[in-house]
Amino acid sequence: MPDTSKTPIEENRWAKKKGSWLTYRPDVKVLDCTIRDGGLMNDSKFEDDFVRAVYQTCVEAGVDIMEIGYKCSKKIVSPKQFGKWKFCEEEDVRRIVGDNKTSMKLSVMADVDRVDLGGELLPKDQSVIDLVRVATYIHQIPAALDMMKACHDKGYETTINLMAISVVHDHELDEALEILAKSEAKVIYLVDSYGSLYSEEIQTLTQKYMKFAEAAGKQVGIHAHNNQQLAYANTIESLILGASWLDTTISGLGRGAGNCPTELMLGFLKNPKFHLRPVIKCIEEQIVPMRKRITWGYDIPYMITGQRNLHPKAAMDFLDGDRPEDYLKFYDGLS
Repeated sequence: MPDTSKTPIEENRWAKKKGSWLTYRPDVKVLDCTIRDGGLMNDSKFEDDFVRAVYQTCVEAGVDIMEIGYKCSKKIVSPKQFGKWKFCEEEDVRRIVGDNKTSMKLSVMADVDRVDLGGELLPKDQSVIDLVRVATYIHQIPAALDMMKACHDKGYETTINLMAISVVHDHELDEALEILAKSEAKVIYLVDSYGSLYSEEIQTLTQKYMKFAEAAGKQVGIHAHNNQQLAYANTIESLILGASWLDTTISGLGRGAGNCPTELMLGFLKNPKFHLRPVIKCIEEQIVPMRKRITWGYDIPYMITGQRNLHPKAAMDFLDGDRPEDYLKFYDGLS
């Protein structure tokens, strides 16, 4: 008889899988961050009608959480430069969602050192926001822990989004995850900030995150960027290995090359609570016209920064310049 046994590497890989593309998992949640991540392409200057349309789309599509913007301090970030969704003041949010009498939760993101959540965040019983996602670089973790505790003490759920992990050394990441596993965070996010990670790296990192998170009774999330057209594939890879919070944006609207598209993920997931038609409607009525004013998505300069594991700001600046089609100039300049 033929030898059908797997090698130790194959056994290890498959033993850690939480399912396949056919798997329905009730623990999976979709978090749409169209307004928050998309706001990085227009300084968060979305009109109320657009934000309201995205909100209604997410409700009708069965999205679990909608991230409506950032929570930033006006003492640090100027309201003259940025729109209201950079600050998410309560009256602005309620103008869109009312009391949000739906099953969908609302979140905001707070960058470390950009807001005093202790003094600038209402108690949860006075706010329609449910969840605060704290975004941090590895050297800012002590401050991130204080921010999460401030949110937790005010009654909010929290996640921790550890950014730019593709430039973090393995031993530093292990130490960081050990610390974060003891924090108030409900979810620890694997964030491919530069869109530089490949499936093999996503596999290894998801397994690492799962080890620390599961031991502490926490969940793992995935936030992918599309510099190499891998955001969707990498999100699926992480999902199969156990990640349960999946970040998406409608039509991939997000910083630079954008994110994993909401419409692709809802079409992939085998859960009858999700509905694709409202998202397609939103794309037709809202996103297509917006593409005439805002440019995002895969482009060669984003590919180059992704392959070189670099922040996409250089590509964003280049594409905003006089000769955005001069790809060789950009390529040679980085070389």
